Amino acid sequence: MEKRVYEVWKGSNKFFLGGRLVFGPDVRSLPITLLLIIAPAIVFCIFVARHLRHAFYPYNAGYAVMVVAVVFTLNVLIILFLTSARDPGIIPRNSRPPDDEPHHDSSISAEAGNRQTPGRQFPRTKEVMVNGILVRVKYCSTCMLYRPPRCSHCSICNNCVERFDHHCPWVGQCIGLRNYRFFFMFVSSATLLCIYVFSMSAFYIKVLMDNHHRTVWEAMKESPPSVALMAYCFVALWFVGGLTGFHLYLIGTNQTTYENFRHRADSRINIYDHGCPSNFHEAFCTKVNPSKNNFRAFVQEEVPRPTLPSTEGAKAEDRDGEPRSKVDTEIENSEDLLLKVSEPCIIEAGEDLSKISQRHNDGENDKDIHSMEGNDPPHITLDVESIMSLDHRASTIQPEPIPSSCGNGSGSHHRVQPEPIPSSCGNGSGSPEIDSTVTKEVG
Repeated sequence: MEKRVYEVWKGSNKFFLGGRLVFGPDVRSLPITLLLIIAPAIVFCIFVARHLRHAFYPYNAGYAVMVVAVVFTLNVLIILFLTSARDPGIIPRNSRPPDDEPHHDSSISAEAGNRQTPGRQFPRTKEVMVNGILVRVKYCSTCMLYRPPRCSHCSICNNCVERFDHHCPWVGQCIGLRNYRFFFMFVSSATLLCIYVFSMSAFYIKVLMDNHHRTVWEAMKESPPSVALMAYCFVALWFVGGLTGFHLYLIGTNQTTYENFRHRADSRINIYDHGCPSNFHEAFCTKVNPSKNNFRAFVQEEVPRPTLPSTEGAKAEDRDGEPRSKVDTEIENSEDLLLKVSEPCIIEAGEDLSKISQRHNDGENDKDIHSMEGNDPPHITLDVESIMSLDHRASTIQPEPIPSSCGNGSGSHHRVQPEPIPSSCGNGSGSPEIDSTVTKEVG
């Protein structure tokens, strides 16, 4: 059965209703926020607003106090839901590093034969042009992409978020490009609700003082819930009211909380500031971009990356792309191997094969001794028969194969050992049969 994107999502988000609702990993703190909003509102409606139904003229105008409190509370809850249950601007992560970016090879990633192919590492930063100014953006190794300007990776949600502001545990979600205006509306609406509840509770204390001609202390003793609501709202105003004022400053200067705290000491120019009116228009009057993630879509299979042709396959093709025969390929490989021989082996016409072999063995012994003394790398050596059979175009000598009792007659590229030639091949002057063949060919 095919899975949907939200079921295999690599971030730390929590999904509900089949991927329709997207929350942060700390969504469990959201009920605490709801309790801090709903509980004071219920206490206010029961112990304060209910007694103010007939405190205004006309007689039933006091019902508006309770209606306004309920509307304010519902407004705060709806905006809280819009803030925490939506995609804040998550950038889809790549399944593989980008292919069109410059990179340098350093780490080991694969093996090819006896050699290892180094992997790719991308530069940590690169520069892009924003409003005519070069801005440095960073490469995210987790999401395998270069973050757009004003984007940052949230360590809590494990996602790169566009115009990242901060991660708010009270709403259980990151605050970014797509939910920042709702977050500001949430804290500002909560501020207005606190001011309203505080004002109406203080007004109810005033009503008790006027109706019964009591002092303020006597009125407060008569309505303890009003005093508790006033104290609660006073403390809450320091938080939500302070956040509202701080974000009004950020919106007016077109900054984010992350940029303000990170670059406060840099004294760099804010290239995103277009003036206070334009900044407020951008924050509240522009269209919210659609999400770049379709969490309900089915997961598509990845197309395998094309592999590079092997070395042997590349050598088996000629310059025109046509395949060559196996014999031609072996000849070319042998010729390449001949070029690597440090000292060329010259075969003169009429020269005895045993003398050639003995001279080649003596040269190999000298090379081995020199290699052991000077720690030089070993040379590639060939036997005489391999050289004569492969380099047939350089010489017209075509000797017949040497019997197996004469040594290595298979033509394989082994180092010729310096032992003397067995007596079965002659007394060192070469085989008469081979000598006659050589004399016949030379002429």
